[in-house]
Amino acid sequence: MNESSHSASYAAAGVDVTAGYKSVELMKKFVKSTYNAGVLQDIGGFGGLFKPDMTGIEEPVLVSGTDGVGTKLKIAFLLDKHDTVGIDCVAMCVNDIICCGASPLLFLDYIATGKLIPEKIAEIVKGVSDGCILSGAALIGGETAEMPGFYSESEYDLAGFAVGMVDKKNIIDGSAVSEGDALIGIASSGVHSNGFSLVRKVFGLNDAEAEKSLSVYSDELGKTLGEALLTPTEIYVKTINEIKKSVKINAISHITGGGFYENMPRMLPEGISLEIDAKSFPVPPIFSLLQKCGDIPERDMFNTYNMGIGMALLVSEKDAAAAVASAKNAGKDAYVIGRAVKGEKKIIFR
Repeated sequence: MNESSHSASYAAAGVDVTAGYKSVELMKKFVKSTYNAGVLQDIGGFGGLFKPDMTGIEEPVLVSGTDGVGTKLKIAFLLDKHDTVGIDCVAMCVNDIICCGASPLLFLDYIATGKLIPEKIAEIVKGVSDGCILSGAALIGGETAEMPGFYSESEYDLAGFAVGMVDKKNIIDGSAVSEGDALIGIASSGVHSNGFSLVRKVFGLNDAEAEKSLSVYSDELGKTLGEALLTPTEIYVKTINEIKKSVKINAISHITGGGFYENMPRMLPEGISLEIDAKSFPVPPIFSLLQKCGDIPERDMFNTYNMGIGMALLVSEKDAAAAVASAKNAGKDAYVIGRAVKGEKKIIFR
């Protein structure tokens, strides 16, 4: 901690720079837990230095992704629980870049808050470091900004940035997809980090009774509503790597904001559509409860949420069983949920 750095004038304006130094000290052990051989320096510099291992890579291509947690953070504020949203932040970034076939290398986070409370910042960063460990990325830097008057004292925003690498010849871009390929769905952990504005509206989480509603045990969910909604976004890096060992993946889609209808066509080449059997996979209870309480049409549910499928792959039909088995070896449930057919680059439920 820099004992000599203190500005009484800045503190009077609502910014305590010493709180920032304390935050760094508290988070260091979490950040260091993510370090691997590529990290060249500790946190505290102006930039994070990382030397990637190029062994066996002929034409390295960097793949980047950035995202945030969104209004799921409102649930964390209401429950005063901040140690899991960092996993969501990492997941939303790394789940995107692995769709290209990349392996995550490094991650940076950005936290902005109305009042910098070092212990809370350390909790948030703990979640980020947990997500980095799950994805194999090193947390090599970040930024914490105290912004009084912009955010309320009890609130913050959290965003992140990931970089991965893939050998050019191994890029997954959907060009190998052909008619008859099997569509594999890998199970989600719940709502993930999408559609929480609708979640909060349906469950009345914008009023004075919100905290109480989140703490009530639900027989339908087998846990409280708050526990269900704060379940971290699944990170699929290790699962995808396990599947790659046994089969060739022709295309990958992260089922994020926009649900099935927006995300699945993004992995398709021209002239190919997807036929999906909505009864081929279980829909988690949180989605059934949300649809019932909000009287939401089924199409809107599939156009907003992952509905139990967080990642979708296309593989050759002959490789479908092996892909499902590999996912299960990695600890994730997976299902054959449809197939590629000739069509206009869209999805069709049957």
